[in-house]
Amino acid sequence: MEIAGIYSFNDGQAYIKAHCPHLLSEIEDVIHAVDPEKCKTKESLEKTMPGRILYNPKELNKCFTEEFSKRGWEKKKVECDYPTKYYTDKHKGKPLNKGAFREMDYMKEKLGIEVQFGKYAFMVYNVAAKMTIFHNLGFIDAGVEIVPIKELADEMSTGVSYFEQFIWDLEQRGVSNIDIPVLVIGVE
Repeated sequence: MEIAGIYSFNDGQAYIKAHCPHLLSEIEDVIHAVDPEKCKTKESLEKTMPGRILYNPKELNKCFTEEFSKRGWEKKKVECDYPTKYYTDKHKGKPLNKGAFREMDYMKEKLGIEVQFGKYAFMVYNVAAKMTIFHNLGFIDAGVEIVPIKELADEMSTGVSYFEQFIWDLEQRGVSNIDIPVLVIGVE
């Protein structure tokens, strides 16, 4: 894969270059090591593109996992202990969903990475919520979000979000005082 776009949210690029430039080099190496053509395995069942062979997000994620793992990056899972004190009387004492968790795709030296080839809401959630949560829990200081550019998203199932759309929304939203530095990388 190739890096086709770079967006620095809340000075993410400057932070990563200043605090962990060696990790940025590893991330670039991982991206270049992923062969997307091996992941063009999904036959479309959609009415708008029946029978067309598309890039398979699950296969792309497997390739990223393999490459990040080779370089010592690890997933980080945090169990969720949901509070019950906010229930109304009618619901007090009802059991909670056991085993709930949040997970960061890859972490190393307090840098968190999410690779997102899915729906739009997950991109926004990763940067605006999950990375902030992992920061507040003391696991990361900054983040990287790897997403497809529109050209690649057009070769996937409908509904996959893309770099250009995501950046527009982040710019319109602006930076909040709880946001951490995040580097958004668009790949093709």
